[in-house]
Amino acid sequence: MAAYREDDRVIVLLPARMSQAEEEQWVTTMLERLERQEQRRRPSDTALQRRARELSRRYLGGQAEPESVRWVDNQRSRWGSCTPVDRSIRLSSRLQGMPSWVIDYVLMHELAHLIEPGHDERFWALVRSYPRVERARGYLEGVAAAAGLELAGGEDLDEADAACGDDVTDDGDDEP
Repeated sequence: MAAYREDDRVIVLLPARMSQAEEEQWVTTMLERLERQEQRRRPSDTALQRRARELSRRYLGGQAEPESVRWVDNQRSRWGSCTPVDRSIRLSSRLQGMPSWVIDYVLMHELAHLIEPGHDERFWALVRSYPRVERARGYLEGVAAAAGLELAGGEDLDEADAACGDDVTDDGDDEP
């Protein structure tokens, strides 16, 4: 049994041997599961802020305290950005639907900038406190390569982590 979205439709796959009543019950169950899964992958701004605070507490000793965390639609060449001056974090809405551990990695990257603005060794030590760093970076590299994205900075991820493309001198205008 499975349920997934295809364009503007939901497809539910069920065994042919089910009765009409069983089918109706399982369709309802599968639609509820799909909705819960989508909500986890597309958290609200409030849930995103709550998640950022939890990640800071768990991996950064609570040192990174963002004032705001929100989704934005205008970041086409970066996954996230941070403005340390006003403690704001913005994540590209292109991340919505990606696994939560990938979103968590981008949040950790931006949270680390609230402590260390540059991409120096201290910054990377903070980011590496998140256990899925390499897996998430690989995932984002694959998404970028498959989509033919030219990401901010354009350097190898090991050099400047172009997948997150932060502008730590950002003036808050959210432009890529």
